[in-house]
Amino acid sequence: MSGETELPVPDTADVRSGPEVPPELLSVLPLLGEWHGEGQAAGTGGDHRFGQWVRFAHDGRGFLAYESRTWRLTDDGKIVGPDVRESGFWRPIGEDDVELLVASPDGLVEIYVGTARTTTSWELSSDVVARTPDAPEVTRSVRLYGIVEGALMYAVDRAVGDGELRPTMSARLERLR
Repeated sequence: MSGETELPVPDTADVRSGPEVPPELLSVLPLLGEWHGEGQAAGTGGDHRFGQWVRFAHDGRGFLAYESRTWRLTDDGKIVGPDVRESGFWRPIGEDDVELLVASPDGLVEIYVGTARTTTSWELSSDVVARTPDAPEVTRSVRLYGIVEGALMYAVDRAVGDGELRPTMSARLERLR
């Protein structure tokens, strides 16, 4: 990307360049890369389509840095403006367990624990949900991620207050690199 400062210890989203991939990342290595696609969201503002860019990168240590940006789309695919944005870290623990820490600018911080269901799918449930006073009243969340026929697919279900888990967003993303 032009105009960005080159860092002395850069991240990489590519196994062929940058720091060596540590063995701790093997259980989440299929996620490494940049992904782009579209999805569907449900919420208090109604259902809507969104576009999404996601990056999973590493700097040679035993975690993946995670960044996600979405933009709201009209029914015919025109970009309306920015939507959900979040960042965090995937932390593999042992052979199959994984932790996910996620923060969003709407005041929500979530810590998930989960496991690799297969070599290309992960199921995570919230262990801790913290929020600022004006953040959405999320009390519980589950995330499913899987790579199916080369595409990254995911679903996020959330509960508000004492309510049941409900589908919140899902997408199909293709690998950019």
